[in-house]
Amino acid sequence: MQISGPAKRIELGDTNLAMNQDALLEIKNLKTHFHLQEGIVRAVDGVWLEIERGRTLGIIGESGCGKSVTAHSILRLVPSPPGNIVDGEILLHRRENGQNTSRQEEETDLARLDPRGAEIRAIRGAEISMVFQEPMTSFGPMHTIGNQIMESILLHQEDVDSDEARELAIENLRRVGIPRPGQIVDAYPHQLSGGMRQRAMIAMALSCSPRLLIADEPTTALDVTIQAQILELLTTLQEEFGMAIIFITHNLGVIAEVADEVAVMYLGRIVEQAGVIELFDNPQHPYTQGLLDSIPHIDDEKLPRLRAIEGVVPDPYQIPSGCAFSDRCPSFMPGTCDKAMPDLAATGEGHLVRCFLYSEAEEG
Repeated sequence: MQISGPAKRIELGDTNLAMNQDALLEIKNLKTHFHLQEGIVRAVDGVWLEIERGRTLGIIGESGCGKSVTAHSILRLVPSPPGNIVDGEILLHRRENGQNTSRQEEETDLARLDPRGAEIRAIRGAEISMVFQEPMTSFGPMHTIGNQIMESILLHQEDVDSDEARELAIENLRRVGIPRPGQIVDAYPHQLSGGMRQRAMIAMALSCSPRLLIADEPTTALDVTIQAQILELLTTLQEEFGMAIIFITHNLGVIAEVADEVAVMYLGRIVEQAGVIELFDNPQHPYTQGLLDSIPHIDDEKLPRLRAIEGVVPDPYQIPSGCAFSDRCPSFMPGTCDKAMPDLAATGEGHLVRCFLYSEAEEG
């Protein structure tokens, strides 16, 4: 593997790494650890991300790499104890009346808020909403769909009464394509199909027109037809509301369809980040290359045997020294990869890679 030109080292403490004028959310050196009897699980271990207004950031990686914990950290939903944000910032940039012409804005560090406090509760659902991975367990089984959507509306919109909240709930169900919303509003979660529950979850998440929607594998349990409908729905609603989206998934085909920027995670760290076209056309980290090599290509005359990444994600209590991917990497360099953590390096415009093929050892 070769790159054109020398890689530029990125100083993580440098504010130039994430000072986009259109940034809605900036995550800086986020570390979320779980303190268990067996030891410390560093689920998120120094993540730097930027989410721009009106755009979609895709986060991919194998199970156990910290994708969902990163999302839950943003909304301060990590159970404590045992989980805790031990370092880093989660900066939410608020602008009055949606103006994009000035940096005069309120900046809130979500990592410093009380997870059970009034301020973060006011942000959840109103400014940042989340579509959870499994709607059957996310909806309360004892309450109707409508009551749960109405609860969010009444919590965040003080000038709305119960009758108006019900009408808004019905309108949100209609907006996400649920048939007979006037009847479905009184249905319980178990009375809906998987696709309809997922649509109802999206309706609840969008009930207060959030600035950022976090979609945590929203199509995992759905068949491909419903998946396509949900993706089209999210794209349409994003254009309508002008919101940013963080889309977490294992499905690389979905990421190629919906994302503007892609971040690849491995054991709590971002190992590669680039625009979606650049990442698929020019993957540089061996882990990203392995993920893309596992996708079948139907245009080949003779379909080759799919190549799997050797090994498995390490036990969180026994992470290899140095680069966490070193024991699975086909480009492993003894004495280097197993001794230090590679730095994050810029190998092109907007393309960041954490690998000794392109960077030096990380300081500290």
